[in-house]
Amino acid sequence: MSGTRRLWLALVLGSLSGFAPLTIDMYLPALPGMARDLHTSVPMVQLSLTVFVIGLALGQVLVGPLSDTWGRRRPLLGGLLVYVAGSLCCAAAPNAGLLVGARALQSLGAAAGIVLARASVRDLFEGPAMTRFFSTIMLVNGLAPILAPVAGGQLLRLAGWRVLFVVLAGVGVVLLVAVLAGLPESLPPERRRPAHLGGTLRSMAGLLTDRAYLRYVLAAALMFAAVFAYISGSSFVLQNAYGLSAQQFSLVFGANGLGIVLLAQVNGWLVGRGHTAHALLRAALAVAVTAAAGVLLSTATHAPLPVVLVCLFAVVSMLGVVLADATSLALGPHAATAGAASSLQGLLQFLVGGIAASAMGLAGPGSALAMGVTMFTCAASALATLRLLR
Repeated sequence: MSGTRRLWLALVLGSLSGFAPLTIDMYLPALPGMARDLHTSVPMVQLSLTVFVIGLALGQVLVGPLSDTWGRRRPLLGGLLVYVAGSLCCAAAPNAGLLVGARALQSLGAAAGIVLARASVRDLFEGPAMTRFFSTIMLVNGLAPILAPVAGGQLLRLAGWRVLFVVLAGVGVVLLVAVLAGLPESLPPERRRPAHLGGTLRSMAGLLTDRAYLRYVLAAALMFAAVFAYISGSSFVLQNAYGLSAQQFSLVFGANGLGIVLLAQVNGWLVGRGHTAHALLRAALAVAVTAAAGVLLSTATHAPLPVVLVCLFAVVSMLGVVLADATSLALGPHAATAGAASSLQGLLQFLVGGIAASAMGLAGPGSALAMGVTMFTCAASALATLRLLR
């Protein structure tokens, strides 16, 4: 594969896997203001975030197995159309209830980008080359947590939160054009599986009994849950408890996203140069657990803001390493059912993340201690899963 072709694939596939995080992160600075504007409670606005994550999980379960039969391109185009429609409905939502419903529709479309980007990488690459390419696309989709909250914070200064969703609809249109213009089908007809519900269920059952697959998928899901607890709670904790403005919060959030990108690139360079993906994954989780313990202690003792920010940066930045290595190790042995394997990974990842965010919300909006407890519990569980589920 030529360098130009590889670069184009990384750009498009990275954008497809990153525009769901973009959809989450861009409106985070607006959450407190949305609650006031829609005359609703903070937990109700947070519900729109939880619903979006659960919709991402369920949408991947539907789209992934279908793509093993129909190919990757057609389900992807359909998903992008649904995403654009859902984004416009969010922009026009007159109350919190309809906003939550529109976010559910939006999430189903975004799910196609995540699951089919992973499956396409598995179609095209093997072994260490696949791990390195997953690290490469993290360079692209990692820009979402860097740019999204910054862009969201600046847009909030110029216009209301509804404009954010109009911009997201525009992103969906751009990706739709990019797929139509330059992303060929990665799964040729001879490698597709016949459409059969029983066969799909058997594939899923086989994956659920594959301990090697589960240890990597669950480790990634739990680590994602630790970071998602930060995503869900940091807007309220850092703005309300520590007094940051929406613009200051967006800069902090973007700096943490930069950590994801940088560590993912270091990971891609190390793989195949005397370091295995499994060893790098284990090291990243150990660092994440240590840093999450720091977050917990800092929030419990009301430590100064710089201490909290350093610990948060260390936890969040490990996500780039964990997702690249765990995804490569999980999907590697499942070339024939890459869509189903990718969809089950997405289901577990976002379902666990949604549960963690909901559990954290029980402690009340903006609880710094609840965020610390959730992050540490999830990170420690991820490392324990990797070590014990052999």
